[in-house]
Amino acid sequence: MSALAPSRWLAAGVATLAFPGLLLAHNSTTLVYDCAAGLAHPLHGWDHLLALLAVGLWAAQQPGTARGWLPAAFVGGTAVGVVLGAAGGGLPGLEQGLGTSVLVLGALIALAVRPALPLGLGLVTVFALGHGLAHGAEAPASIGLAGYLAGLLLATAALHAAGYAGGRAASRGSALLPRVLGAACAAAGGGLLLA
Repeated sequence: MSALAPSRWLAAGVATLAFPGLLLAHNSTTLVYDCAAGLAHPLHGWDHLLALLAVGLWAAQQPGTARGWLPAAFVGGTAVGVVLGAAGGGLPGLEQGLGTSVLVLGALIALAVRPALPLGLGLVTVFALGHGLAHGAEAPASIGLAGYLAGLLLATAALHAAGYAGGRAASRGSALLPRVLGAACAAAGGGLLLA
C-alpha cells in the first residue's frame, strides 16, 4: 500500500458525501445549505481550527503511511462523534478536552514525536471523537445531519491537507520551523484551557 492510499480513498469518500446531490435525481437547495453549514463550522472556533491544522502538520512529520492514516483516522473519528453528539451524546468537560487536544497535538509536533502507528491512530481518534461530539451537539436542529456531516468532513479533510502542506513547506525552510509552530500550537492550547 502506498503512502497516499488512505488519502485517495478518504478524498473519494468525502467528495461523495460532500456532493450527494449529484447522485440524486432531484437536487435540493436544502442539502446545499446543510453542507455549507458543515463546511463553515470548523472555522468558528480556534479549538477546532488549530486541532485540524495540527493533525495535518503532525502527519507531515511522520514516516510512510502514517502521513495518510493519521488524518484519515481523525476524519473517521469525527464522523462517529458527530452522529453521537447529534443524538444527544456528550461528555462532561468536553470543552477542556478540546483545548487539551490542541495542547497535546502541539507538544507532539514541537517534540517531533513519531509514535508507533497504532498509538498515533488511537490518539487522534480519541481527539476526533471529542471534536465530533462537540460538532454534533452544536449542529443546528433546522438542518439535515447528512449534508452537515458531509460539509464538516470535507472542511476537516481540507484543513488537514492545509496543515500537511504547511508542515512540508516549513520543514523545507528549516527543520526547526515545524517544531516552533508546534510549540505555538501547544501554547494556544494552554491558552484555551485557561480561558
